[in-house]
Amino acid sequence: MNGAESLVRTLIGSDVNVCFANPGTSEMHFVAALDRVEGIRCVLGLFEGVVTGAADAYYRIAEKPASTLLHLGPGLGNGLANLHNAKKARSGIVNIVGEHAGYHIEHDAPLTADIEGIARPVSHWVKTSRDARSVAADGAAAVEAARAAPGCVATLILPADTAWGEADAPRLARAPAPRRRVDAAAIRAGAKALGAGAAAALLLGGAALRGRALEAAGRISARTGCRIFSEFNNARMESGAGRVYAPRLPFSVDQALAMLADTRELVLVGAKTPVSFFAYPGKPSVLTAPGCTVTEVADVGCDLAHALEGLADALGAGSIAPAGVSPHAPPPLPSGTPTVEGIGAVVAALIPNNAIIIDEGVTTGRNFGSLTRSAAPHDWLSIMGGSIGWGLPAAVGAALAAPERKVFALEGDGSAMYTQQALWTMARESLDVTVLIFANRAYRILQGELTNVGAGTPGPRGRDMLTLDRPDPDWVSLARGYGVEASRAATLDQLAAQLKHALAAHGPHLIELLL
Repeated sequence: MNGAESLVRTLIGSDVNVCFANPGTSEMHFVAALDRVEGIRCVLGLFEGVVTGAADAYYRIAEKPASTLLHLGPGLGNGLANLHNAKKARSGIVNIVGEHAGYHIEHDAPLTADIEGIARPVSHWVKTSRDARSVAADGAAAVEAARAAPGCVATLILPADTAWGEADAPRLARAPAPRRRVDAAAIRAGAKALGAGAAAALLLGGAALRGRALEAAGRISARTGCRIFSEFNNARMESGAGRVYAPRLPFSVDQALAMLADTRELVLVGAKTPVSFFAYPGKPSVLTAPGCTVTEVADVGCDLAHALEGLADALGAGSIAPAGVSPHAPPPLPSGTPTVEGIGAVVAALIPNNAIIIDEGVTTGRNFGSLTRSAAPHDWLSIMGGSIGWGLPAAVGAALAAPERKVFALEGDGSAMYTQQALWTMARESLDVTVLIFANRAYRILQGELTNVGAGTPGPRGRDMLTLDRPDPDWVSLARGYGVEASRAATLDQLAAQLKHALAAHGPHLIELLL
């Protein structure tokens, strides 16, 4: 058995059974091992950003890591933006990155690079295998690192000679440790702060936005009158009918400041003290009101259900009905010219039960949460690190993690241009994904940010850097060229009809909505 096969068997034995790949010469022994050993589904991405973005969303839904297979330093470099997003989301990923044979590195061949140096900023754990007999143990350690709560990016660098050399038997990664539980003092401090009632707020993130944890937050609100918010970007939150509504803090600094203006006690469970995405002249970076006390009960790596149930019990809310549960009341379908509110209403009316929503709508989809709270129950995944080009790859990963669920991707046209190759993977793997492209022919968010940072009104050169015209991208032709069924809508009526068709069928479908 060579090192590559020992690693493949280690991954399979450790319940890592999906590999998102874009390999090269140095990874060919790993590719051959994937062919010899049954147990890993191999998914090709035509760009490394597709590979890493898919692995991010796969973890968010499957709650276990996939592996990636990347070619040397440049291949890893091509995947960095979505590894940045994955690290911010605390997604568990096992990156396998090929390296030149150890004796070849000194010759400085064209693809020689400092792979560890490239990997460190986007990884929690990095290691280069020193020889073939170390590979299995290193692979098991990488899986253990990736599974550490709440999820970590682990990068294992595999020199070619360690892949083809004689290896030891495969190893099994140890089971992940239970999440840390907060102590009684943290519960008491949080309960005291929440006793301020309407002047208090719970800010939730991570696993606090799902299941028992979210329900416990609703009971706390019912008992104390405190408000519940979520961070603007969330790795995965449950929303829709039957779930406690936790409105997202707005992206806009002014809107976020207004939402938190009356909060004097802010209690964090799985969330951080809220800050603005960017610095703006004359505006604060921290979004809490002056004089607001911030109490962290539990960080994102803790057992957040235990923390919130402990808070509920401490406040005498352990058995009361939760407040803020959304009814199932989807809006009627609107008609006419597309508006943000109208698009949101169409989406809310047609979200399938138990769908997975991938949100990279950026400008258009930013405030859909209030419109979709009474839609059918669904999971909502946000881009966590702000590095665009995540949405289409994320739809691939989510669909592979939950093939029985419909995946619905809300995607800006500028963001989609970064990783449009994901459409090919959707077609090749027959993934049940519906993509809605908001085609405003611009980096619309940047047009607003130009004003927000006080840079003035753009001239012709500035406009050319913020628009996607001359020529307009043709998303219907692009999608069909990748093998994805596609259509175009210019009105809300057309959008509703095409979404009904796409969501009723199986397989990938793209709708370009002209704005």
